[in-house]
Amino acid sequence: MAATLVSGPVKMEHWLDVRYWRFPMLVERIEAKWIAAFAEVFQLCGVEPGDVCAVLSETQSRAVNVQLSELALQQLGARTYHLTLATPSQSAPVPVRSTGASDAIGGLQPVVNALASSVLIADCTVEGLLHAPELPAILADGARVLMVSNEHPELLERLTPDVGLEAKVKLGTKMLREAKQMRVTSPAGTDLTIDVETAPAGSSWGYTARPGTIAHWPGGLCLCFPRANSVNGRLVMDHGDVNLTFKRYMESPVRLEIEHDFITNISGDGLDARLMASYFEAWGDQEAYAVSHVGWGMNPAARWDALTMYDKSQINGTELRAFAGNFLYSTGANEVAGRHTLGHFDLPMRGCTVALDGEPVVLDGLLQGDLA
Repeated sequence: MAATLVSGPVKMEHWLDVRYWRFPMLVERIEAKWIAAFAEVFQLCGVEPGDVCAVLSETQSRAVNVQLSELALQQLGARTYHLTLATPSQSAPVPVRSTGASDAIGGLQPVVNALASSVLIADCTVEGLLHAPELPAILADGARVLMVSNEHPELLERLTPDVGLEAKVKLGTKMLREAKQMRVTSPAGTDLTIDVETAPAGSSWGYTARPGTIAHWPGGLCLCFPRANSVNGRLVMDHGDVNLTFKRYMESPVRLEIEHDFITNISGDGLDARLMASYFEAWGDQEAYAVSHVGWGMNPAARWDALTMYDKSQINGTELRAFAGNFLYSTGANEVAGRHTLGHFDLPMRGCTVALDGEPVVLDGLLQGDLA
């Protein structure tokens, strides 16, 4: 890879420290290989010639992904239309990142009607429709949604879905739906008990061909939304675990005490604990401290170390939610528990053991049995 050194005297130790290198920015332009990748994923979603397909975006969407979606759908013979909305004014007191709950539609019924009458929606909104309030109405008549995560297309190309992953993710989801209790432990001190007996479970393997469903690309997750008063214990994030809201690897341990779903205490000696506590507090919303969803990553092509390779503006972090064997703990909105907030953390953790009714599905960060 081409690189240039910063100006000034260069000492030997500088060659060993990546902070002294400038790497070229990835360019966001149309590439034939990216059209092909998008077309492949839309084919996996069952798009056929003549299907009416929407490309949904907003004024702050990543333009190249909007264009690639259009070109790929047209290449497949779909009857494609654009629906572009103005990105709403920010209502939150702090930056909002990676919630999966776009507010771009804003309850506009004509928009919902148009999307609901489509065969497939390529969702290129900034935050995505996964938890958007309008989603149930959009899916009700059989439309399906592919949420194209707000990533640079190079990353999307690298994580074009593997059809072999679908069966494993479905198996993991079945195991989760049949379980009564999830227990998560780690050498760092995590010891978390989660009642999952009545928790709706879901999953994504990167595409969907079934009417009335949504999937996100990249994919590879098994997760559930615990009902109220289901989560208790402690969560200890260690060096190298990831705070995806900040797009930051943990450099110092952070200990979270959790009682009846809510984080009641945040402790740690480093900057990571202070940053998390500050962001939580800024919301002024107790529901921001509560659990949203829990689960584990299933995608062997997704990489834990990928965050080091991109500028923050180039990624949304979905890859790190999906890397195989991570335990994903998320805070914020949980419709199942009746909680709604834009305050949100996604926290993928390495080296954990995730057991369902005493049987590990992830052992020390490694998928087990038929899930591996």
